[in-house]
Amino acid sequence: MATYGATIAWQRNGETFTDNRYSRVHRWTFDGGVEVRASSSSHVVPLPHSAEDAVDPEEAFVASLSSCHMLWFLSIAAKQRFCVDSYTDAAEGIMEKNAEGRLAMTVVTLRPHVVFSGEKQPSLSELEALHDRAHGECFIANSVKTDVRCVPVLG
Repeated sequence: MATYGATIAWQRNGETFTDNRYSRVHRWTFDGGVEVRASSSSHVVPLPHSAEDAVDPEEAFVASLSSCHMLWFLSIAAKQRFCVDSYTDAAEGIMEKNAEGRLAMTVVTLRPHVVFSGEKQPSLSELEALHDRAHGECFIANSVKTDVRCVPVLG
């Protein structure tokens, strides 16, 4: 078992607050000391009370799923002696009403494009198997109700 933490900090900075017209910009600080500027999504809280140049929870959710999948994929590929030169994923999440009528991230689609080098190149079925196994091992995907889909990009 392991424990992970993040400190989320926001300050009013003199704004009225009770009129609901306050900045949603805040900081995420992780255990290694990395700080990330965060905000609500401008799709949820209109500008100027959110910040488009900050990470929002929905983007972080998609990135977390994508990153976890990638890390498992790289580990599994290395163990199978495939040499990965690069991995890029243009992941996308869809927020819509779920079966209970509540807004939720209902689908996250990963679109990993992996470049291999060397003589050992995976076939399409081997590539799909690598992604299927990575998906099955991903701690984050195993922790959510969202339908997480993986659509590998070839070539």
